[in-house]
Amino acid sequence: MTSTHVSPGAELDDLSWWTRPVAERDALFAALRANNPRPYVPERDLSGDLRGGGFWALTRYADVQEVSRRPDEFCSGLGTTIFDQPPSLREYRGSIIDMDNPQHARMRRIVSRGFTAKSLERLREDVAASARQIIGDVAERGECDFVTEVAALLPLRIVNNMMGIPREYEQFIFDQTNIILGASDPEYVPDQTPRAVARSVFAAGEALAELLQRLAAERIADPRDDLITTLVAAQDENLSPEELARFFILLVGAGNETTRNAISHGLVALTQFPEQRALWQADPDTHSAAAVEEIVRWASPVLYMRRTVTADGVRLGDQVFNEGDKVVLWYRSANQDEDYFPDATRFDLRRPKNPHVSYGAPGPHHCLGANLARLELRVAFRTLFELLPDIHAVGEPDPLRSNFLHGIKHLRAEFTPTTVEVPR
Repeated sequence: MTSTHVSPGAELDDLSWWTRPVAERDALFAALRANNPRPYVPERDLSGDLRGGGFWALTRYADVQEVSRRPDEFCSGLGTTIFDQPPSLREYRGSIIDMDNPQHARMRRIVSRGFTAKSLERLREDVAASARQIIGDVAERGECDFVTEVAALLPLRIVNNMMGIPREYEQFIFDQTNIILGASDPEYVPDQTPRAVARSVFAAGEALAELLQRLAAERIADPRDDLITTLVAAQDENLSPEELARFFILLVGAGNETTRNAISHGLVALTQFPEQRALWQADPDTHSAAAVEEIVRWASPVLYMRRTVTADGVRLGDQVFNEGDKVVLWYRSANQDEDYFPDATRFDLRRPKNPHVSYGAPGPHHCLGANLARLELRVAFRTLFELLPDIHAVGEPDPLRSNFLHGIKHLRAEFTPTTVEVPR
């Protein structure tokens, strides 16, 4: 199905609009859900100019759920971002999320080895020790950039420890993934011309791939007790070093970015809703599980995923699509659908139901790392409550210029200075 009509909601592909206040963006989604829940939106380039083509924006929860359950008709293999990236560039941002079966099933079967309940239970002590060390390192100062010094470091360190990557590469990986996932923001890629952005993403991906391919070759020759070995050298069916590199870029990029943004938005939520903070802080054992789910719903760290229609005549309700049509599943809007989430812009630990889609809706692409993210969030906030009980955000978050990630680049936090003994 094609359209030349520019629907209300055209802002959804305007990157600068995504740096506007959150309330303004949520108000647009609410209006679309009520009046035009599947608008056709023209595509724009990095400068905001129309470039031809467009996509159907799905804003209601039920539509997002339905499309996610039908991967044969709404595929992922042609890309999960609005912009059609060349395959060589897509490899550095997608990996398993940009695959369809049978490739997707094979990849997921292998990488799921690292995300079993037993594997995650083994990580619990490492997550706790890392959280205490990272938070303890800023505790004496009384203030910090909560994103770069706390929220971003915890998931990055945990994944690096899981993989068996030496600490010396932590800053390098942090910098390269900022480029790959934040390519549309001039803080990370100053030259925002399409050619320069593509070059920067490709170079960052190549740099990370080179590191992981080297580490994979080392594990094949000398296996160790780490995730790299589990994925490339532990069984008959393994990832190739090249596949490992692409999966790592997804894991340390998209996986870390979403968790770091959930932690960052979590502090914003606790600052904006002090009564909810008091409830959680007074009884973490009772409220942590619900609080973590509410953080990821309220934050919606991944704003959307795209699917592509695989044949003419595919229906969604009363709408008929043609092969090649793009449909974009707006998770942010689905997570605020009034039919499922009353008073949805409010952060509320006591929601009776919270079937959010922040880890993806039901279907083959539901996030493998969801339980790892939950563990990291629970431990991060429990440690904050213990060590920096009065920590709060100061001023407005500095938003990432992106319509894919609901990112925060910087967030000032203040707290009463204290001395913490940390493990080394």
